[in-house]
Amino acid sequence: MLEFDDVHVGYGRSTVLHGVSASVPADGVAAVMGHNGAGKSTLLRAAIGLLRPARGVIRLAGEDITKLAPHERVARGMAYVPQGQQCFPHLTTAENLQLIADSRPGGRAAMGEALDLFPALRALLNRRAGLLSGGQRQQLAIARALITSPKLLLLDEPTEGIQPSVVAEIEHTILGLTQRGGLSVLLVEQHVGFALRAASHYYVLESGRVTSSGAGGDSAQQAVREALAV
Repeated sequence: MLEFDDVHVGYGRSTVLHGVSASVPADGVAAVMGHNGAGKSTLLRAAIGLLRPARGVIRLAGEDITKLAPHERVARGMAYVPQGQQCFPHLTTAENLQLIADSRPGGRAAMGEALDLFPALRALLNRRAGLLSGGQRQQLAIARALITSPKLLLLDEPTEGIQPSVVAEIEHTILGLTQRGGLSVLLVEQHVGFALRAASHYYVLESGRVTSSGAGGDSAQQAVREALAV
């Protein structure tokens, strides 16, 4: 679904990613792990087009998208949920969702489907998003992305600062979506257990380079923890 081929990305003269090659399987999850500053978020920003590689190629479903703008990538089925439970805090939960739904054909139906995936949001539709808990805002952020009916979902630290019960709900939703087909996920995650349960393949980044990779699943936990030295 998504391929990074020898990708070098940076900010100005500072290179952050050094020749990263990785892929996200069709209808599957690839997890990217690493310590702070390893380049994980930079990889997602390059994937959605907010950063352009100095070298290398990014492909989506076989198409070279390296030079495409973010809106062109979104039109091809990509959706991005950045770090930090982002929303419009002065709007209600419903208004946050409607902003996306009203801009897309079939958006109202997709909004209903997103609420079915995160039913806790239904009781919060009239509450301002800024008054939601961190976990509720993260569910809202993911629901907003899902209204676009993406083929590839980019998630940056979706469990950061969230209580365990909500982490379990997000994990259940992501696994359910990929198992029914039609959605691939590139997941940046510090929570090793969650990442490996969700992922069919993992990559560990260190100083902008892939230092370890392999098949996901609980059996990979020891290798990943050794790679992360945790």
